[in-house]
Amino acid sequence: MSKFTNSTLLVTGASGKLGRLAVEELLARGATKVIAGTRDPAKLQDLAAKGAEIRKIDFDEPATLAAALAGVERVLIVSTDAVGRRVAQQQAIIDAAKAAGVKHIVYTSAPAARPDADAGLNPEHFWTEVAIAASGLDFTILRNHMYAENTLADAGHVISSGQLFGLIGDRGTSYVTRADTARTAAGALLSAEGKTVEDVTGPAPVTNVERAALFTKLTGKPVNVVALTPADLQKGLEAAGLPDFFAAALVAFQRDAVTGFHGAVTDVVERYSGRKPTTFADFLTANKAALGA
Repeated sequence: MSKFTNSTLLVTGASGKLGRLAVEELLARGATKVIAGTRDPAKLQDLAAKGAEIRKIDFDEPATLAAALAGVERVLIVSTDAVGRRVAQQQAIIDAAKAAGVKHIVYTSAPAARPDADAGLNPEHFWTEVAIAASGLDFTILRNHMYAENTLADAGHVISSGQLFGLIGDRGTSYVTRADTARTAAGALLSAEGKTVEDVTGPAPVTNVERAALFTKLTGKPVNVVALTPADLQKGLEAAGLPDFFAAALVAFQRDAVTGFHGAVTDVVERYSGRKPTTFADFLTANKAALGA
């Protein structure tokens, strides 16, 4: 059900991958007052041609926020990519939303968001969630699990080397496609009420062993899992040239997979998008060319 089809809906970060997909989904589902917010309006003229209103919005420029939020009833805040500055950026848009009379915030967070110092990038999401809750506005926190697309970044190297490095005890990750998360976010903007925190997941957890088997099946090249301790994985990532902080974030993510935080499975994608989430196997099959197969 799309209860808020005729409400004024704003999507921030609309020139990004998720934000653009969310705007397109809103328009496809008949939303009549869709605003696409971006730092560079020139990038979104194609969305304007489809019926979206384009507004400049820059979390680092508070002066743009009041105008961007004028008349907005519901806003999708797509978390920014400014690691280290996100809490301040997102606090600014939350404060501006409250001042503008926004009634509902949808926010793209991460699974197991918490303030722990060893939780990788999660503290920034946690404190943003806290700020949203403290605003007094209704909200839908969407804790998007690992994007299936992220596995393509190193798939070529993994397959060519025949080795997939991970932590001992991996319990699986419920990979979800970016398109599924965008459709879910659009659906929440159109229908969610109250105050909820929801995990946005794929249909089943996939372990490193299962992921390696899929790579082998699709390419015909054997891929084996090399299970390491967190310290050894950290050293290996740094030796491969990754910055310390990024290597630590990746290790933190894999620790959460060992803990089981990333293996949750929910019906959130289907409930908000009206369709079942794409399986990881189907995603890889559709992107077989990216595997070097």
